[in-house]
Amino acid sequence: MNLNALDLNLIKVFDALLRERSVTRAGEQIGLSQPAVSAALNRLRHLLNDQLFVRRGNDMMPTPRAESMAEPLRVALREIERVFHSAKAFDPAELERTFTFMGADFFSMMLMPALAARIAGAAPRASLRFLDSARGDVSRLLQEDEIDVALERPLEVSDWVSSTPLFHSPFAIIAAHDNAAIRQAGIMEGKTLPIDLFCELPHILRSIDGSMSGSTDEALRKIGRTRRVSLTLPHFQAVALAVANGNHLSAVPRQFAVWAAETLPLVIFEPPLPIAVPEIRMYWHARHDDEPPHRWVRDQVLEAVGVLGFVESGVAENVGAWRGARTDQPAV
Repeated sequence: MNLNALDLNLIKVFDALLRERSVTRAGEQIGLSQPAVSAALNRLRHLLNDQLFVRRGNDMMPTPRAESMAEPLRVALREIERVFHSAKAFDPAELERTFTFMGADFFSMMLMPALAARIAGAAPRASLRFLDSARGDVSRLLQEDEIDVALERPLEVSDWVSSTPLFHSPFAIIAAHDNAAIRQAGIMEGKTLPIDLFCELPHILRSIDGSMSGSTDEALRKIGRTRRVSLTLPHFQAVALAVANGNHLSAVPRQFAVWAAETLPLVIFEPPLPIAVPEIRMYWHARHDDEPPHRWVRDQVLEAVGVLGFVESGVAENVGAWRGARTDQPAV
């Protein structure tokens, strides 16, 4: 192949097609029209003597040749970006890039609106995407640059994945404000639910994979007790709505419980037993450790978490200390 015929923009088109599997979406990601992306793909096919992408249903699927080129070209693109970024001071106001986050709906509701506002104020041409944590394996998605950042509980990840703690997420118990059994027992909001009542009432479990057991069940087993999980739902918002309209209990992150009780007829109680408190972490690929735009966005996450009051003592006392390098299992 004649390298003189190779345009760097062709590599960007190739990378966008690998990510999006769509000519239209690839164009939207890199700011090109659909005809321009199609023309670039045709040039690549001619240069490489390979179809590279073939249509399958509504998707453009990579050929084996394209798949073999994917990771080396991504590494090359990132290295080129790093060289150019290091050549001049980073200015968020000039940033034109889409950053993709992945996590539970907890974050899409409670963090992303505030984060979007922060980033829009400093980097008005940057965009954010948020994917549900059910999307898949974090390491693979980071490796393929499908996502920039994952917000998750501690995960078993590859050694090339960097991470930093965000906050701890202790559990609280939510119930409908007119829950008859709780009213009859005369338990005031904010108090600890009796263990017998806690085990007798039906529970709703937030579970991505439909598992009927979570952290609360593990804690109960340690004291020889069980509860009845009568419903699992994949999203915290759905859990809160179901609890507000029934006689169920649910153990949810305390930050979410307070947030949900502001808009739904819910009351909050302390759990009757210790439940392991999960640490929430931010994950990204180590190749982005020192990349100025990526590092800046990670800083925005850390600062937004602190402003929103998620931070628990001892977890996020010093945002500056985290700058630089640094699942979904059933929640409860």
